[in-house]
Amino acid sequence: MVNTTATEVGAMNNNSSNKLPLPLPLVSLNHVSLVCRSLESSLAFYRNVLGFVPIRRPGSFGFDGAWLFNFGIGVHLLQAEDPANMPAKKAEINPKDNHISFTCESMETVQRRLKEMGIRYVQRRVEEGGIYVDQLFFHDPDGFMIEVCTCDNLPVIPLLDAPQHAVCKRALAAPPAVAVPQPDPSSPAPAPVPSPLPQQQHCVAEVVVVDVANGNMSAMTAMACPEA
Repeated sequence: MVNTTATEVGAMNNNSSNKLPLPLPLVSLNHVSLVCRSLESSLAFYRNVLGFVPIRRPGSFGFDGAWLFNFGIGVHLLQAEDPANMPAKKAEINPKDNHISFTCESMETVQRRLKEMGIRYVQRRVEEGGIYVDQLFFHDPDGFMIEVCTCDNLPVIPLLDAPQHAVCKRALAAPPAVAVPQPDPSSPAPAPVPSPLPQQQHCVAEVVVVDVANGNMSAMTAMACPEA
């Protein structure tokens, strides 16, 4: 056993409180990555239910997967190598479980769309100082929980004793644009899909993309959200 004197303890306390290391120089949350039993089922869910847009994925990857993007964040899906040995899908929707959360424009519309799609959900309401936050929780095809809420109703108030409180701020800049190829007019029209859940507003603009290496020029659609 190592004996530590009171002087040494005091020195350690002073060092930990006054000379905290600087946090990592992060900029933003880029993506969440999820392992799925069926890449096809998960891709359909995040595309048709949540409104994410498939984007190009590095061709050098030696495993199956898909990348999607919208609302300033990416979702990376990975096909499980052994789906049969993945944990069983959770039957209970537990709001205290791990989850990712999205804000929405209309909670009533979200509820109606979930009912139309036959997706089971649980509803919660939080009250804080007269401010109400509505929450809906539901599962993706693998049982990973999704929340849709009105959490933006609550102000972001850093704790005064937090070392980084002076630099804590909510990002207001628009997310980066993502080029999404338009469908080939000569191809058969895709089957209709249900309207995705309403999230933060986004706009669509056509741009021209030039492939310098191959000398190709093509029309693309850029997904971007306007600044608030």
